[in-house]
Amino acid sequence: MGSSHFELIFDHVGHYGRFQKVLYLICAFQNISCGIHYLASVFMGVAPYHICRPPGNVSQVVFHNHSNWSLEDSGALLSSGHKDYVAVQLQNGEIWELSRCSRSKRENISSLDYEYTGSKKEFPCVDGYIYDQNKWKSTAVTQWNLVCDRKWLAMLIQPLFMFGVLLGSVTFGYFSDRLGRRVVLWATSSGMFLFGIAAAFAADYYTFMAARFFLAMVASGYLVVGFVYVMEFIGMKYRTWASVHMHTFFTVGTLLVALTGYLVRTWWLYQMVLSTVTVPFILCCWVLPETPFWLLSAGRYEEAQKIVDIIAKWNRTSSCKLSELLSLDLQGPVGNSPTEVQKHNLSYLFYNWSIATRTLTVWLIWFTGSLGFYSFSLNSINLGGNEYLNLFLLGVVELPAYTFVCIAMDKVGRRTVLVFALFCSALACGVIMVIPQKHYVLGVATAMVGKFAIGAAFGLIYLYTAELYPTIVRSLAVGSGSMVCRLASILAPFSVDLRSIWIFIPQVFVGTMAFLSGVLTLKLPETLGKQLASTWEEAAKLESENERNSSKLLPTTDNIGLEKTEAITPTDSGLGE
Repeated sequence: MGSSHFELIFDHVGHYGRFQKVLYLICAFQNISCGIHYLASVFMGVAPYHICRPPGNVSQVVFHNHSNWSLEDSGALLSSGHKDYVAVQLQNGEIWELSRCSRSKRENISSLDYEYTGSKKEFPCVDGYIYDQNKWKSTAVTQWNLVCDRKWLAMLIQPLFMFGVLLGSVTFGYFSDRLGRRVVLWATSSGMFLFGIAAAFAADYYTFMAARFFLAMVASGYLVVGFVYVMEFIGMKYRTWASVHMHTFFTVGTLLVALTGYLVRTWWLYQMVLSTVTVPFILCCWVLPETPFWLLSAGRYEEAQKIVDIIAKWNRTSSCKLSELLSLDLQGPVGNSPTEVQKHNLSYLFYNWSIATRTLTVWLIWFTGSLGFYSFSLNSINLGGNEYLNLFLLGVVELPAYTFVCIAMDKVGRRTVLVFALFCSALACGVIMVIPQKHYVLGVATAMVGKFAIGAAFGLIYLYTAELYPTIVRSLAVGSGSMVCRLASILAPFSVDLRSIWIFIPQVFVGTMAFLSGVLTLKLPETLGKQLASTWEEAAKLESENERNSSKLLPTTDNIGLEKTEAITPTDSGLGE
């Protein structure tokens, strides 16, 4: 069933009337919860400074020339990467040297001096650790001692979550096509609340990780299906702006993470507070109807007619008879269902050498956008200054980025905006590397520029990808790009963790990928003002027409690359966060 048929329905009941506005705000609000859970580990997985716990009660502490420090306070002095230790004397007279991942017992216990050249014996930290609590009362790391030889378990918190995101988009996308959009919205929203609370009350690390994994699946499922649900209620005249600004609600979730992290310093309480954000949606999502287009695809014409009538009533417009408008036989047999869209496999994205190069370039841009988005966000606590303010500022800057994309892409073109954004993010990464660490304000400001640029690229690539491919593989192209960006989101936390080797590794990775992506984007055709292609032959014309100035119509906001509503599959969500 072609999109032109559906647009006829919107012409009758309204493309973006009161009904669609209320529905959009309700569904977009839930994107806030998704943004929260995607980035909650920024503070929940923090590893504070720590030292080994001594094997007994301490009577005296010495750190360099200080002898009046309490053992809890001295942990803050052991900055990462240094070989400092704390010397303590136990009540039984034993003298121990406590460092970050080991402890040593001195053989000569004549006096408690910090400098010691005698013999000593090293022991592992079998009694646990003492953590600096000046910034965080507790985190998932301190809860289960995920430091030293267990550090790799902490490094898995965010990547495993993102792997759940990958599986969730596929799993719930399938269910939404089989069972309907509304059922999946109910299930995923309830799951976000239940698994969010379960993670807060996890008894051990493995239960915590399992709860987070399923939380990732349902959050991803909602993002994808929620996007599809909203787009199937909005006419093409408003779909571009509506789809891009779904990102802004996700960004609000980032801001709430920063605010909650500042106010709540205990990880399980922090997780509980964040999980309650989804409650308002759960209380009202039962009123959301199924999309008429899914009902039509399922042959449930009478139910679809009722929904269309409701939309018309809310929008104060005249309804339409689907039987007349779409030539549907409401009394006909089940076999009169709409013809199924032809399926294609991944090889169709490599139709020839030119298309293969285009596909690899587009995938690289998706990868770079996701890698940059999460690298800037997760690395915000390492920029210096106030960690919470850093994340908040890096979130705020995304809001104007999406507005910039919506305006600029129709003024100067998709490719120009994308190249500009990628080069700007690469330049920002390079500038961060030359700014002295003591000037952290400049570092944060530059990171904001980089996040603005990468956010703009991320907000544009979905639409640009849809316009670069013909109808027969458009859904496949966007869906495959979304999968690639999720692969980047799995790798991004490891990139940030590698800063322990060299503090600028995240910037090197993102900057290099952004520069390379920008150069290759120059080879892509401009799609501004071009009619959407339906076949490979028409897509090939983009290459030749790109050399000539075109004065054709600008169908950008009225024709965003969705020739068939059935082609709006869950893997097409432009929300690759």
